[in-house]
Amino acid sequence: MSDQLPRIWLDAPSEIKSDLAHWLFLLGVQAESVPDPVPSVTDDVIGGICFADACASRLDHLQTLPWIALDADPARWLGAVQAPFATLAWPCTLSGLQGIVQRLFSRWRGEQLVAAGRGLVGQTPVMRQLRAEIEQVAPSDATVLILGESGTGKEVVARMIHRLSNRADKPFVPINCGAIPAELLESELFGHEKGAFTGAISARPGRFELAEGGTLFLDEIGDMPLPMQVKILRVLQERTFERVGGRHTFTADVRIVAATHRDLEARIQEGGFRQDLYYRLNVFPLETRPLRELQADIPEIVRALTQRFALAGRPVAKLTDGALAVLSALPWPGNVRELGNLIERLGILYPDQVVDVAQLPEKIRMQLPADWQMPDMPAPTTARAPEPSAQNATPPEDVDPRDIFAAERTSVDQSAGIRLPVDEQELAQCQCVLPEMDFDLKNQLEAIERAWIEQALINNDGVVAQAARQLGIRRTTLVEKLRKYQMSA
Repeated sequence: MSDQLPRIWLDAPSEIKSDLAHWLFLLGVQAESVPDPVPSVTDDVIGGICFADACASRLDHLQTLPWIALDADPARWLGAVQAPFATLAWPCTLSGLQGIVQRLFSRWRGEQLVAAGRGLVGQTPVMRQLRAEIEQVAPSDATVLILGESGTGKEVVARMIHRLSNRADKPFVPINCGAIPAELLESELFGHEKGAFTGAISARPGRFELAEGGTLFLDEIGDMPLPMQVKILRVLQERTFERVGGRHTFTADVRIVAATHRDLEARIQEGGFRQDLYYRLNVFPLETRPLRELQADIPEIVRALTQRFALAGRPVAKLTDGALAVLSALPWPGNVRELGNLIERLGILYPDQVVDVAQLPEKIRMQLPADWQMPDMPAPTTARAPEPSAQNATPPEDVDPRDIFAAERTSVDQSAGIRLPVDEQELAQCQCVLPEMDFDLKNQLEAIERAWIEQALINNDGVVAQAARQLGIRRTTLVEKLRKYQMSA
């Protein structure tokens, strides 16, 4: 059992090391002496604890491993070359050690999430600071308010807080407060009893009950109606609630994480948001930054998105350094959501192919600043995508999806860099080779459909009727597909 525990290194006298090892085992960590030489790979080591003068050799050089300085006067190590992760006065209490070890756990899990492409990636100072704040607040039960523009990853932050918390093995329940009609929101949050209203044919638990012991994510809380704000405030204050039409009082053992893209202080001045609820939510505010302020992180974000799509079995493209340089120079008004849509679309158009600047959609290239110049790039080491047909050396980037199966079109190579049969005869002659990995036809078709819908909306500035006309479908059909894929015009 102990072999499966994460490890922490100790550099302390034997008598102190024995006491610390016992306490750390109670906290779920296996204590070990610092190996000599120190190995370069320490994936299962969450940090180290140095005692008194032993900290001199542990904090005299920069390193990635975090150290806790344990000393009768721990403040003397604050000016070391490698600042300690935390300091703790000796003798210490178990609860004092527990608080710091929980923060170490949170930091370690955060690094694992980032390595798996499931957390916030990026090495700019603002991203490092945001991750540090998440790791700091996650072990507590403090209410968190996440602020930021749409598409900046507020739900990613909320999920990261949950995964790094002590509630990680309990449910994470999200709800979009702005997407549910006001008359249904109370039932969605608190549940209802049988017969509470017309259509309530049976009792139903709400999101607070479903999130019991875990985390409830109130997304777009700035759009919550005022009458509902009063009821949420009561739950935050009293930690109790009742179902709609019920008398039994439930206890709410949930951690609240809320998010909004709105300026809540301005909403308070306008009378659209309660000031007392704002103070209840704003215990620990976090702010996600727009992608235009994270240009240096865009290549790493693209790699993380590509990895995520590949793990989901979706086709992915390989972007050259030149293409990444172009993406890094764009303003991205839709932030990471817009970037993710583009990466998904490129994967559909150029599966397992190399995508250079010329293959990027024209609308993307047109957003480059007038004075932008391509930075010096090393010669590419990977093979480029196949050359287009000689009949059309410069393929158009944005193809009307209706043209794919047009009778007069003999090859889609000329339009989108892919090849699809266009009639029954070609279909009979088509030699389709499935990939060796698991293939999900439904997911592939849905991804293609989503990509074309996204492009039609972009081409028509979000006007659904015009996008439906371009796609050759009814407006109501497109509305249903937008609802199905949870897309917005």
